[in-house]
Amino acid sequence: MQAKHHLGVYALTAATLAVPTLAHSRTVDLSATLQRYGGDGAYLAVYLINPAGAYAGTLWVAGGKAKYYKHLSNWQRLSASDASRLDGVTGASVGEGRSLTISADLADALFDAGYEIHIDAAVEDLRDSPSDVRVPLRSEGMSTSGPGRQYVKSMSYQVR
Repeated sequence: MQAKHHLGVYALTAATLAVPTLAHSRTVDLSATLQRYGGDGAYLAVYLINPAGAYAGTLWVAGGKAKYYKHLSNWQRLSASDASRLDGVTGASVGEGRSLTISADLADALFDAGYEIHIDAAVEDLRDSPSDVRVPLRSEGMSTSGPGRQYVKSMSYQVR
């Protein structure tokens, strides 16, 4: 069973991600499948980092209890001052062996410009995995990706 979520153009995207070019955007369909790790559902933060290594915006957070977001440590540290980071971009945690599929509209100027997609992962009573996945944002997408550092078995994204 897959969790499937569609993200429209929301305030964060308009304010943070679309500033480089307000006229055009592309839809990114991202899928991440988790390993079988023998624990509870994982909290995941999917976010963008700009070429300078700074936070550029949150695409999705899987896991509904904000008190556990501190375990998504890279995302939490980088995005802490972004009060709008969670508007319309949260959902249920993702069970082991299951997949998370999201769609997000991103400004054309972000592609092939040094931006990266990061996924932080955390599971209750297990080790946290900041930047479990870290891949460049490319206009041709990534049809396959090797495993993440700990919880993510595979990750891919396509650009429409």
